[in-house]
Amino acid sequence: METQELNTHLKFNKKFGQLVEIGEGTAKVTLEATEEMAVDEEGLIHGGFTFGAADFCAMATVNDPYVVLVRSQCEFMAPVKVGNVVEFVSETLLKEKRKHEIKVTGYLNEIKVFEGIFGCVVLDKHVLKK
Repeated sequence: METQELNTHLKFNKKFGQLVEIGEGTAKVTLEATEEMAVDEEGLIHGGFTFGAADFCAMATVNDPYVVLVRSQCEFMAPVKVGNVVEFVSETLLKEKRKHEIKVTGYLNEIKVFEGIFGCVVLDKHVLKK
């Protein structure tokens, strides 16, 4: 994969997802599940952390400063627990002008734990700018 520079989500906290690779229409992010992400004594990780890392992977795949998420369809296929390292990989399914559809799959070793389709749109300016 040809490595590119990240152009979006530059302040994304690395403890919620570490960008490992980024290329044309693809990215790879890892999430190390920590105790502070746990929801119970068994060490189950809240799905929001899994989703957040997958979303960051999708945003990095589009890699535009003004990309926003407009929809998603996700499946959580297996639990993630404290100490696990999930690897998210993405691929661009559709790119039409400003619209992008990105598939992100999360793996824990060989086990698929997450799969999602993220609908993204690139705006002309920052979503919070008038």
